[in-house]
Amino acid sequence: MLMPSVKDIREFFIGELRDEAFTLDKTGQKTIEMLGANFVADEPSIFGTPSQDYIKKEIAWYESESTNIYDINKESGADAPAAWKYSADKHGNINSNYGHLVFSDKYFKQFYMAFDELWCNPDSRRAQMVYNRPSIWVEFNEGGKSDFICTNAQTFYIRDGILSMVSQMRSNDVVFGYKNDYAWAQYLMDKFVSNWNEMAAVTGEHGEIEKGMLIWQVMNLHVYERHFNLVK
Repeated sequence: MLMPSVKDIREFFIGELRDEAFTLDKTGQKTIEMLGANFVADEPSIFGTPSQDYIKKEIAWYESESTNIYDINKESGADAPAAWKYSADKHGNINSNYGHLVFSDKYFKQFYMAFDELWCNPDSRRAQMVYNRPSIWVEFNEGGKSDFICTNAQTFYIRDGILSMVSQMRSNDVVFGYKNDYAWAQYLMDKFVSNWNEMAAVTGEHGEIEKGMLIWQVMNLHVYERHFNLVK
């Protein structure tokens, strides 16, 4: 059975806009929603064009593991992105630095734990990185934040020498969120494949792998009214 693709998701939102099938968000803004979205992320954008310049900055910030948004544009001296300022406390602190969540000692170096799990057992279903946590209920608005982590988990699988990932989201904005989160997922998959193939070359174990499919699962995939003009 074929899984829906980005093209199918795009057509859904175009149809919902045409039919004016709107919900209202907490600010009263019209929104188009898809609940329980599940598709192959086979394109880097659903609507709009990814900003490669910003993507590079955000991934570098994730690699730094800084939880302060003013470090995103630290080199250029530019202000922090508006969406991050909305999420941060008055000092610029947030919860959702994804590099911090998967690479740091604080969160058990989950990327490397997942890697080791598959190295020891390539057929494993446990190679998961957990982003969200029960404590988010008291941390999301701590000190004036509004940052309830949007990614729930990501899981790696190796089948027939091909690495696939399932990325599970609590909430995902089709226009900005998907593009940047897609780039982060691709970065992690590339890093995994590179690390694996380097280790395979040194140890002579397992053999090389290739990057495969990225599957996107979202509890609430949505487009805000301010972006309706991009739904085409």
